[in-house]
Amino acid sequence: MTWSLFRSINAPTLDLSSSLRSSTPTPLVAAGATLAGVSLFRMSSSSLPFASLSVSASASDDNHLPIIRKKEVVSTDKAPPAIGPYSQAIKANGFVFVSGVLGLVPETGKLISDDVEDQTYQVLKNIGEILKAGGASYCSAVKTTIMLADLADFKKVNEIYGKYFPHAPPARATYQAAALPLNAKIEIDCIAVL
Repeated sequence: MTWSLFRSINAPTLDLSSSLRSSTPTPLVAAGATLAGVSLFRMSSSSLPFASLSVSASASDDNHLPIIRKKEVVSTDKAPPAIGPYSQAIKANGFVFVSGVLGLVPETGKLISDDVEDQTYQVLKNIGEILKAGGASYCSAVKTTIMLADLADFKKVNEIYGKYFPHAPPARATYQAAALPLNAKIEIDCIAVL
């Protein structure tokens, strides 16, 4: 029987076959188990002996969900406050997650105007202030999502958006939404790396 030991993160295979050889052929057997973050899989037969041990180094809770090592609320009065039970942004595990931002004027809490271009400038200004409060900036943004009330505004929004992300722009998705909060024309969320 041949034993192979490896880690799941690009580690080389260690062959222990010389110390664990079996002189008796065995029928095909497959078994698997997970114990304390270690996965063991064993499979053997006379023609295809194989076993492996895989060790995972990621931290997780009892439900195998990743553990957030540090979570911090980001808040600034230079951007409009959240209009519901959510934070302007959250810092966690080396990232800043900015909630969907509208073109609201921070001092009034009202949309800057009914114009999509005015709202786009205000949204991006608000995102910049939230990123700054979280220790990030436009150039550290890795992903944005744009939601438009009317996809026909895509070209106008793109021209303005490009001014804020001129070099190595973040990955992005753009959707038309059936409706946005406060009858806004645009909403953008953002993820940035610290």
